[in-house]
Amino acid sequence: MILEVAILNVIPGQEDAFIEAFSKAKGVISKMKGYISHQLKRCIENTSQFVLLVEWEKLTDHTEGFRGSKEYEEWKGLLHHFYDPFPTVEHYTDIE
Repeated sequence: MILEVAILNVIPGQEDAFIEAFSKAKGVISKMKGYISHQLKRCIENTSQFVLLVEWEKLTDHTEGFRGSKEYEEWKGLLHHFYDPFPTVEHYTDIE
């Protein structure tokens, strides 16, 4: 299992619209090959910041499968205009 971690800095004032768009976008990602689960969390101290945690079966399910798909274009259209700056996405694996 691979954990994708993305810190999402949403343009202030756009948080509610982002949450609404994400409710549509989660239906896109959840149908992808290798998708296991996701969580979207909102920062308490900075309410414009969110963290997205997505579990994938393997790294390439995200980096090649999802990012190379037509579904990713839909995801991008729903969400990417909310971010400033654009998020850094990193991947983690279990050590124990």
